[in-house]
Amino acid sequence: MADFHQTGAVATLHRLLGYDYSEVERRLVHFSAGRRITLILPSLFSELETSALANILDHLSEVPYLDQIVIGLDRANAEQFRHAREYFSRLPQDHVVIWNDGPAMGEVQQRIADAGLTTGEPGKGRNVWYCLGYVLAAQRSDVIALHDCDIVTYNRELLGRLVYPVVDPSFSYLFCKGYYPRIADGKLNGRVTRLLVTPLLNALSRTVGASDYVDYLKGFRYPLAGEFAMRTSIVPDIRIPSDWGLEVGILSEVRRNTNIRAICQVDISDAYDHKHQPLSQDNPETGLSKMSTDISKAIIRKLATDGVVFSAETFRTLKATYYRCALDVLEMYHNDARMNGLYVDRHKEEEAIELFAGNLIEAGQIFLENPMETPFVPSWSRVAAADPEIMQHILKAVAGDNRPA
Repeated sequence: MADFHQTGAVATLHRLLGYDYSEVERRLVHFSAGRRITLILPSLFSELETSALANILDHLSEVPYLDQIVIGLDRANAEQFRHAREYFSRLPQDHVVIWNDGPAMGEVQQRIADAGLTTGEPGKGRNVWYCLGYVLAAQRSDVIALHDCDIVTYNRELLGRLVYPVVDPSFSYLFCKGYYPRIADGKLNGRVTRLLVTPLLNALSRTVGASDYVDYLKGFRYPLAGEFAMRTSIVPDIRIPSDWGLEVGILSEVRRNTNIRAICQVDISDAYDHKHQPLSQDNPETGLSKMSTDISKAIIRKLATDGVVFSAETFRTLKATYYRCALDVLEMYHNDARMNGLYVDRHKEEEAIELFAGNLIEAGQIFLENPMETPFVPSWSRVAAADPEIMQHILKAVAGDNRPA
Protein backbone atom coordinates (compact mmCIF):
# COMPACT_ATOMS: atom_id res chain seq x y z
CA MET A 1 0.00 0.00 0.00
CA ALA A 2 1.39 3.40 -1.00
CA ASP A 3 1.85 6.19 1.51
CA PHE A 4 1.11 9.86 0.88
CA HIS A 5 4.16 11.42 2.54
CA GLN A 6 5.53 14.66 1.07
CA THR A 7 9.20 15.53 1.61
CA GLY A 8 8.65 19.20 0.81
CA ALA A 9 11.57 19.27 -1.65
CA VAL A 10 9.51 18.39 -4.74
CA ALA A 11 5.86 17.45 -5.08
CA THR A 12 5.27 13.70 -4.90
CA LEU A 13 2.27 12.24 -6.71
CA HIS A 14 1.51 8.82 -5.27
CA ARG A 15 -0.20 5.73 -6.56
CA LEU A 16 -2.99 5.36 -4.01
CA LEU A 17 -5.58 2.64 -3.65
CA GLY A 18 -8.86 2.90 -5.51
CA TYR A 19 -7.83 5.00 -8.51
CA ASP A 20 -9.11 4.06 -11.97
CA TYR A 21 -6.43 4.14 -14.69
CA SER A 22 -9.00 3.98 -17.48
CA GLU A 23 -10.22 7.41 -16.32
CA VAL A 24 -6.64 8.72 -16.40
CA GLU A 25 -6.22 7.55 -19.99
CA ARG A 26 -9.59 8.99 -20.99
CA ARG A 27 -8.44 12.39 -19.73
CA LEU A 28 -5.12 12.06 -21.52
CA VAL A 29 -6.90 11.49 -24.82
CA HIS A 30 -8.92 14.63 -24.18
CA PHE A 31 -5.93 16.73 -23.11
CA SER A 32 -3.76 15.53 -26.00
CA ALA A 33 -6.00 17.37 -28.45
CA GLY A 34 -4.48 20.59 -27.07
CA ARG A 35 -1.11 19.27 -25.90
CA ARG A 36 0.59 17.01 -28.41
CA ILE A 37 2.67 14.28 -26.78
CA THR A 38 5.89 12.82 -28.16
CA LEU A 39 7.59 9.73 -26.76
CA ILE A 40 11.36 9.30 -27.12
CA LEU A 41 12.83 5.79 -27.03
CA PRO A 42 16.65 5.69 -26.86
CA SER A 43 17.61 2.22 -28.03
CA LEU A 44 20.63 0.09 -28.76
CA PHE A 45 20.21 -2.22 -31.74
CA SER A 46 20.84 -5.17 -29.42
CA GLU A 47 17.63 -4.30 -27.55
CA LEU A 48 15.61 -5.14 -30.67
CA GLU A 49 16.56 -8.75 -30.03
CA THR A 50 15.02 -8.84 -26.53
CA SER A 51 11.55 -9.77 -25.35
CA ALA A 52 11.44 -6.60 -23.24
CA LEU A 53 11.27 -4.24 -26.24
CA ALA A 54 8.81 -6.51 -28.05
CA ASN A 55 6.50 -6.27 -25.03
CA ILE A 56 6.93 -2.49 -24.88
CA LEU A 57 5.81 -2.18 -28.50
CA ASP A 58 2.82 -4.41 -27.82
CA HIS A 59 1.64 -1.98 -25.15
CA LEU A 60 2.57 1.19 -27.04
CA SER A 61 0.51 -0.01 -30.00
CA GLU A 62 -2.58 0.40 -27.81
CA VAL A 63 -1.78 3.90 -26.50
CA PRO A 64 -4.31 6.30 -28.04
CA TYR A 65 -2.92 9.73 -27.05
CA LEU A 66 0.62 9.78 -28.53
CA ASP A 67 1.15 12.11 -31.47
CA GLN A 68 4.58 10.77 -32.39
CA ILE A 69 7.26 8.28 -31.28
CA VAL A 70 10.93 9.11 -31.92
CA ILE A 71 13.35 6.20 -31.69
CA GLY A 72 17.05 6.99 -31.30
CA LEU A 73 19.04 4.01 -32.62
CA ASP A 74 22.65 3.45 -31.55
CA ARG A 75 25.26 0.87 -32.56
CA ALA A 76 23.62 -0.14 -35.82
CA ASN A 77 25.05 -0.62 -39.31
CA ALA A 78 23.05 -0.04 -42.50
CA GLU A 79 21.50 -3.51 -42.56
CA GLN A 80 20.59 -3.28 -38.89
CA PHE A 81 19.03 0.14 -39.41
CA ARG A 82 16.82 -1.25 -42.19
CA HIS A 83 15.82 -4.07 -39.87
CA ALA A 84 15.01 -1.55 -37.13
CA ARG A 85 12.73 0.42 -39.46
CA GLU A 86 10.84 -2.78 -40.23
CA TYR A 87 10.81 -3.78 -36.56
CA PHE A 88 9.19 -0.52 -35.44
CA SER A 89 6.83 -0.33 -38.42
CA ARG A 90 4.08 -2.11 -36.48
CA LEU A 91 3.62 0.99 -34.31
CA PRO A 92 0.33 2.62 -35.43
CA GLN A 93 1.47 6.07 -34.32
CA ASP A 94 3.54 8.33 -36.54
CA HIS A 95 7.16 7.43 -35.81
CA VAL A 96 10.72 7.89 -37.04
CA VAL A 97 13.98 6.07 -36.36
CA ILE A 98 17.03 8.30 -35.98
CA TRP A 99 20.08 6.39 -37.23
CA ASN A 100 22.74 8.00 -35.04
CA ASP A 101 25.57 6.01 -36.64
CA GLY A 102 24.48 6.73 -40.22
CA PRO A 103 26.20 9.07 -42.69
CA ALA A 104 23.39 11.64 -42.67
CA MET A 105 23.54 12.13 -38.91
CA GLY A 106 27.33 12.02 -39.24
CA GLU A 107 27.09 15.12 -41.43
CA VAL A 108 24.93 16.81 -38.78
CA GLN A 109 27.55 15.98 -36.17
CA GLN A 110 30.27 17.41 -38.40
CA ARG A 111 28.35 20.67 -38.86
CA ILE A 112 28.10 21.00 -35.11
CA ALA A 113 31.83 20.31 -34.76
CA ASP A 114 32.59 22.90 -37.47
CA ALA A 115 30.69 25.43 -35.36
CA GLY A 116 33.17 24.78 -32.54
CA LEU A 117 30.83 22.68 -30.40
CA THR A 118 31.07 19.10 -29.16
CA THR A 119 28.40 16.42 -29.11
CA GLY A 120 30.17 14.43 -26.40
CA GLU A 121 30.96 10.74 -26.32
CA PRO A 122 28.60 8.17 -27.84
CA GLY A 123 26.05 6.86 -25.35
CA LYS A 124 22.55 7.24 -24.04
CA GLY A 125 23.01 10.92 -23.28
CA ARG A 126 24.00 11.84 -26.82
CA ASN A 127 21.26 9.59 -28.21
CA VAL A 128 18.64 11.43 -26.13
CA TRP A 129 20.16 14.79 -27.11
CA TYR A 130 19.80 14.09 -30.83
CA CYS A 131 16.21 12.94 -30.30
CA LEU A 132 15.42 16.16 -28.43
CA GLY A 133 16.96 18.17 -31.26
CA TYR A 134 14.79 16.38 -33.81
CA VAL A 135 11.63 16.98 -31.75
CA LEU A 136 12.47 20.69 -31.50
CA ALA A 137 13.16 20.87 -35.22
CA ALA A 138 9.86 19.15 -36.08
CA GLN A 139 7.86 21.71 -34.01
CA ARG A 140 4.92 19.39 -33.42
CA SER A 141 5.28 18.58 -29.72
CA ASP A 142 4.07 20.22 -26.51
CA VAL A 143 5.10 17.44 -24.12
CA ILE A 144 8.03 15.04 -24.37
CA ALA A 145 8.23 11.76 -22.46
CA LEU A 146 11.18 9.40 -22.33
CA HIS A 147 11.71 5.90 -21.06
CA ASP A 148 14.20 3.09 -21.64
CA CYS A 149 13.78 0.13 -23.99
CA ASP A 150 14.82 -2.61 -21.56
CA ILE A 151 11.90 -2.47 -19.10
CA VAL A 152 10.87 -6.08 -18.49
CA THR A 153 7.74 -5.17 -16.49
CA TYR A 154 6.41 -2.52 -18.91
CA ASN A 155 2.73 -1.69 -19.35
CA ARG A 156 0.87 1.27 -20.82
CA GLU A 157 -0.12 2.53 -17.37
CA LEU A 158 3.55 3.38 -16.68
CA LEU A 159 3.58 5.83 -19.59
CA GLY A 160 0.18 7.30 -18.79
CA ARG A 161 1.10 8.08 -15.19
CA LEU A 162 4.44 9.50 -16.30
CA VAL A 163 3.02 12.06 -18.73
CA TYR A 164 -0.16 12.98 -16.88
CA PRO A 165 1.30 15.62 -14.49
CA VAL A 166 2.68 17.70 -17.39
CA VAL A 167 -0.30 17.16 -19.70
CA ASP A 168 -3.19 18.07 -17.39
CA PRO A 169 -3.70 21.84 -17.91
CA SER A 170 -4.90 22.27 -14.33
CA PHE A 171 -1.41 21.28 -13.09
CA SER A 172 1.50 23.73 -13.21
CA TYR A 173 4.28 21.16 -13.56
CA LEU A 174 6.86 21.53 -16.31
CA PHE A 175 8.91 18.44 -15.43
CA CYS A 176 7.98 15.08 -13.97
CA LYS A 177 10.30 12.30 -12.81
CA GLY A 178 9.07 8.72 -12.50
CA TYR A 179 9.83 6.49 -9.53
CA TYR A 180 9.05 2.91 -8.53
CA PRO A 181 10.22 0.10 -6.22
CA ARG A 182 13.20 -1.85 -7.59
CA ILE A 183 12.18 -5.32 -6.46
CA ALA A 184 12.40 -8.44 -8.64
CA ASP A 185 12.99 -12.16 -8.17
CA GLY A 186 12.82 -11.82 -4.40
CA LYS A 187 15.67 -9.29 -4.26
CA LEU A 188 16.22 -5.59 -3.71
CA ASN A 189 17.75 -4.06 -6.84
CA GLY A 190 18.74 -0.48 -7.65
CA ARG A 191 22.24 -0.81 -6.21
CA VAL A 192 23.63 2.48 -7.53
CA THR A 193 20.79 4.50 -6.01
CA ARG A 194 20.77 2.59 -2.73
CA LEU A 195 24.49 2.15 -2.19
CA LEU A 196 25.99 5.19 -3.97
CA VAL A 197 23.61 8.11 -4.43
CA THR A 198 21.71 7.94 -1.12
CA PRO A 199 24.78 7.60 1.15
CA LEU A 200 26.80 10.04 -1.00
CA LEU A 201 24.17 12.75 -0.57
CA ASN A 202 24.13 12.06 3.19
CA ALA A 203 27.93 12.27 3.28
CA LEU A 204 27.93 15.53 1.32
CA SER A 205 25.53 17.06 3.84
CA ARG A 206 28.02 16.20 6.59
CA THR A 207 31.19 17.29 4.77
CA VAL A 208 30.28 20.37 2.71
CA GLY A 209 27.40 21.58 4.88
CA ALA A 210 23.90 22.71 4.02
CA SER A 211 23.12 22.65 0.30
CA ASP A 212 19.83 23.37 -1.43
CA TYR A 213 21.03 21.23 -4.35
CA VAL A 214 21.77 18.20 -2.16
CA ASP A 215 18.42 18.60 -0.40
CA TYR A 216 16.75 18.80 -3.81
CA LEU A 217 18.29 15.51 -4.97
CA LYS A 218 17.42 13.88 -1.65
CA GLY A 219 13.78 14.73 -2.32
CA PHE A 220 13.62 12.26 -5.24
CA ARG A 221 12.72 8.71 -4.37
CA TYR A 222 14.59 7.30 -7.36
CA PRO A 223 16.85 10.00 -8.86
CA LEU A 224 18.44 7.58 -11.35
CA ALA A 225 15.14 6.51 -12.92
CA GLY A 226 15.36 6.75 -16.71
CA GLU A 227 11.71 7.79 -17.05
CA PHE A 228 10.70 11.45 -17.17
CA ALA A 229 8.35 13.81 -18.96
CA MET A 230 8.52 17.55 -19.56
CA ARG A 231 7.00 20.42 -21.44
CA THR A 232 8.81 20.90 -24.73
CA SER A 233 9.20 24.61 -24.00
CA ILE A 234 11.94 23.96 -21.41
CA VAL A 235 14.03 21.69 -23.66
CA PRO A 236 15.99 24.27 -25.74
CA ASP A 237 17.97 25.54 -22.76
CA ILE A 238 18.75 22.18 -21.15
CA ARG A 239 22.35 20.93 -21.26
CA ILE A 240 22.77 17.23 -20.60
CA PRO A 241 25.76 14.95 -19.97
CA SER A 242 26.52 12.48 -22.72
CA ASP A 243 27.60 9.79 -20.21
CA TRP A 244 25.95 7.91 -17.30
CA GLY A 245 25.40 11.21 -15.50
CA LEU A 246 22.39 11.84 -17.77
CA GLU A 247 19.63 11.43 -15.17
CA VAL A 248 21.35 13.46 -12.44
CA GLY A 249 22.40 16.05 -15.01
CA ILE A 250 18.85 16.55 -16.26
CA LEU A 251 17.57 16.94 -12.69
CA SER A 252 20.27 19.54 -12.11
CA GLU A 253 19.45 21.48 -15.28
CA VAL A 254 15.72 21.48 -14.63
CA ARG A 255 16.35 22.89 -11.16
CA ARG A 256 18.59 25.60 -12.63
CA ASN A 257 16.13 26.60 -15.36
CA THR A 258 12.73 26.34 -13.64
CA ASN A 259 10.98 27.04 -10.38
CA ILE A 260 11.15 24.06 -8.05
CA ARG A 261 7.36 24.22 -7.66
CA ALA A 262 7.15 23.29 -11.35
CA ILE A 263 8.96 19.98 -10.70
CA CYS A 264 7.32 16.80 -9.44
CA GLN A 265 7.82 13.05 -9.17
CA VAL A 266 5.19 10.38 -9.73
CA ASP A 267 4.82 6.73 -8.75
CA ILE A 268 4.49 4.98 -12.12
CA SER A 269 4.58 1.29 -11.26
CA ASP A 270 4.12 -1.25 -8.47
CA ALA A 271 6.92 -3.36 -9.93
CA TYR A 272 9.83 -2.47 -12.17
CA ASP A 273 12.67 -4.50 -13.58
CA HIS A 274 15.07 -4.00 -16.46
CA LYS A 275 18.43 -5.14 -17.82
CA HIS A 276 20.98 -5.27 -15.00
CA GLN A 277 24.47 -3.89 -15.50
CA PRO A 278 27.43 -5.90 -14.18
CA LEU A 279 29.49 -4.41 -11.35
CA SER A 280 32.60 -4.49 -13.60
CA GLN A 281 35.18 -4.40 -10.82
CA ASP A 282 37.95 -5.24 -13.31
CA ASN A 283 36.96 -2.69 -15.96
CA PRO A 284 36.30 0.92 -14.89
CA GLU A 285 35.06 1.80 -18.37
CA THR A 286 31.93 -0.38 -18.28
CA GLY A 287 28.99 -1.38 -16.10
CA LEU A 288 28.23 -0.01 -12.68
CA SER A 289 31.85 0.96 -12.18
CA LYS A 290 31.75 3.56 -14.96
CA MET A 291 28.22 4.53 -14.00
CA SER A 292 29.24 5.30 -10.41
CA THR A 293 32.21 7.42 -11.55
CA ASP A 294 30.13 9.42 -14.05
CA ILE A 295 27.35 10.04 -11.52
CA SER A 296 29.84 11.14 -8.87
CA LYS A 297 31.47 13.54 -11.35
CA ALA A 298 28.09 15.01 -12.29
CA ILE A 299 27.21 15.74 -8.65
CA ILE A 300 30.67 17.13 -7.84
CA ARG A 301 30.66 19.46 -10.83
CA LYS A 302 27.20 20.76 -10.02
CA LEU A 303 28.18 21.51 -6.43
CA ALA A 304 31.26 23.33 -7.71
CA THR A 305 29.04 25.58 -9.85
CA ASP A 306 27.09 26.34 -6.66
CA GLY A 307 30.29 27.60 -5.03
CA VAL A 308 31.51 24.53 -3.14
CA VAL A 309 35.34 24.42 -3.00
CA PHE A 310 36.86 20.96 -3.36
CA SER A 311 40.39 19.78 -2.63
CA ALA A 312 42.18 16.44 -2.38
CA GLU A 313 41.62 16.59 1.40
CA THR A 314 37.89 17.19 0.86
CA PHE A 315 37.60 14.09 -1.28
CA ARG A 316 39.51 11.93 1.20
CA THR A 317 37.16 13.05 3.96
CA LEU A 318 34.16 12.59 1.68
CA LYS A 319 35.24 9.04 0.85
CA ALA A 320 35.55 8.09 4.52
CA THR A 321 32.21 9.68 5.37
CA TYR A 322 30.52 8.08 2.38
CA TYR A 323 31.82 4.66 3.36
CA ARG A 324 30.38 4.93 6.85
CA CYS A 325 27.04 6.28 5.54
CA ALA A 326 26.86 3.48 2.96
CA LEU A 327 27.38 0.77 5.56
CA ASP A 328 24.68 2.36 7.70
CA VAL A 329 22.10 2.39 4.90
CA LEU A 330 23.11 -1.15 3.92
CA GLU A 331 22.09 -2.26 7.40
CA MET A 332 18.73 -0.53 6.94
CA TYR A 333 18.14 -2.13 3.54
CA HIS A 334 19.15 -5.54 4.83
CA ASN A 335 16.69 -5.33 7.71
CA ASP A 336 13.93 -4.00 5.46
CA ALA A 337 14.50 -6.83 2.98
CA ARG A 338 14.59 -9.51 5.67
CA MET A 339 11.35 -8.30 7.25
CA ASN A 340 9.63 -8.50 3.85
CA GLY A 341 11.00 -11.89 2.87
CA LEU A 342 13.47 -10.46 0.33
CA TYR A 343 17.14 -11.29 -0.15
CA VAL A 344 20.18 -9.01 0.08
CA ASP A 345 23.68 -10.44 -0.40
CA ARG A 346 25.59 -8.39 2.17
CA HIS A 347 28.97 -9.53 0.88
CA LYS A 348 28.19 -8.44 -2.70
CA GLU A 349 26.67 -5.21 -1.45
CA GLU A 350 29.78 -4.36 0.56
CA GLU A 351 31.92 -5.15 -2.47
CA ALA A 352 29.87 -2.63 -4.42
CA ILE A 353 30.31 -0.02 -1.68
CA GLU A 354 34.09 -0.54 -1.72
CA LEU A 355 34.14 -0.11 -5.51
CA PHE A 356 31.97 3.01 -5.36
CA ALA A 357 34.18 4.53 -2.64
CA GLY A 358 37.26 4.07 -4.82
CA ASN A 359 35.45 5.52 -7.83
CA LEU A 360 34.40 8.53 -5.76
CA ILE A 361 38.07 9.32 -5.21
CA GLU A 362 38.70 8.75 -8.93
CA ALA A 363 35.88 11.16 -9.84
CA GLY A 364 37.33 13.75 -7.48
CA GLN A 365 40.79 13.35 -8.98
CA ILE A 366 39.42 13.80 -12.50
CA PHE A 367 37.68 16.99 -11.38
CA LEU A 368 40.80 18.41 -9.72
CA GLU A 369 43.00 17.63 -12.71
CA ASN A 370 40.59 19.16 -15.22
CA PRO A 371 38.15 21.53 -13.49
CA MET A 372 37.45 23.35 -16.79
CA GLU A 373 36.24 20.21 -18.55
CA THR A 374 32.87 20.72 -20.24
CA PRO A 375 30.88 17.61 -19.33
CA PHE A 376 27.63 18.75 -20.91
CA VAL A 377 26.52 18.61 -24.50
CA PRO A 378 25.55 22.20 -25.43
CA SER A 379 21.94 23.26 -25.26
CA TRP A 380 20.02 23.26 -28.50
CA SER A 381 19.54 27.02 -28.15
CA ARG A 382 23.31 27.44 -28.39
CA VAL A 383 23.66 24.99 -31.28
CA ALA A 384 20.96 26.84 -33.24
CA ALA A 385 22.67 30.16 -32.49
CA ALA A 386 26.00 28.80 -33.76
CA ASP A 387 24.42 27.26 -36.87
CA PRO A 388 20.97 28.72 -37.66
CA GLU A 389 20.39 26.06 -40.35
CA ILE A 390 21.14 23.04 -38.16
CA MET A 391 17.51 22.22 -37.41
CA GLN A 392 16.66 21.97 -41.10
CA HIS A 393 19.65 19.69 -41.61
CA ILE A 394 18.46 17.40 -38.82
CA LEU A 395 14.99 17.18 -40.36
CA LYS A 396 16.51 16.48 -43.78
CA ALA A 397 18.83 13.79 -42.39
CA VAL A 398 16.07 11.94 -40.54
CA ALA A 399 13.57 12.27 -43.39
CA GLY A 400 16.13 10.92 -45.86
CA ASP A 401 16.94 7.91 -43.69
CA ASN A 402 13.25 7.15 -43.14
CA ARG A 403 12.19 7.58 -46.78
CA PRO A 404 10.26 4.55 -48.08
CA ALA A 405 12.49 2.10 -49.93
